[in-house]
Amino acid sequence: MKRVIAILLLTNFVSCSNPNRVKTGLEGKPLPIFNLLLSDSTTRLNTSRIPVGQPIVLFYFNPYCPYSKAEIADIVANMAIFRDVRFYLLTTAHYPDVMMFYNEYHLQNYSNVAVGIDYTDFFGKYFTPPGVPFIAVYDEHKHLKEALIGKMDIATLKSSVAK
Repeated sequence: MKRVIAILLLTNFVSCSNPNRVKTGLEGKPLPIFNLLLSDSTTRLNTSRIPVGQPIVLFYFNPYCPYSKAEIADIVANMAIFRDVRFYLLTTAHYPDVMMFYNEYHLQNYSNVAVGIDYTDFFGKYFTPPGVPFIAVYDEHKHLKEALIGKMDIATLKSSVAK
C-alpha cells in the first residue's frame, strides 16, 4: 500500500511540473488522415490536403467551455506571433454552436485559421483527450511534436510551435 501511495505521489509531482504537456505515445507520428466539415457547412477538408512547410496546430475545443474560449481569445489576441502557423479548430459540437464560437472570435478574419466539425469523432478516438482544450502540435513536416491540455499561457504554445 505504501508503494502505491508513493507511486501516486511521484506521478502527481511529475505531472504537476509541466501540467500542460501530455504524452500520447503518438509523438513523431504523421498527421492522421480524417475529414472535417468546414464552417461553410458544405466543404469537407481531408487532412491529407493540409500542406507541409508550416507548423500545424489542431485545436480540439468545445464552444461552451470557458477554457477553450479563453485559449482562443489569447491566440487571436496574439495572432501576430502565430502568423506562420496553420490552426485547425475542431469539435464534435453542432453546427449552430460552432458558428456562434466562430463569429464570437471573428475567426473568418484569419487566413491561417480553419474551423471544422469532426463529424466522425476521429480526433477524439485517435487521441482520447482527457478534456478540452486539447492541442496537438505538428511540425512543418506534419509529424506530431507534442500535445497540450487545458488553458495555457501563450509562451507555452509559442515554445511548442517553435521547437
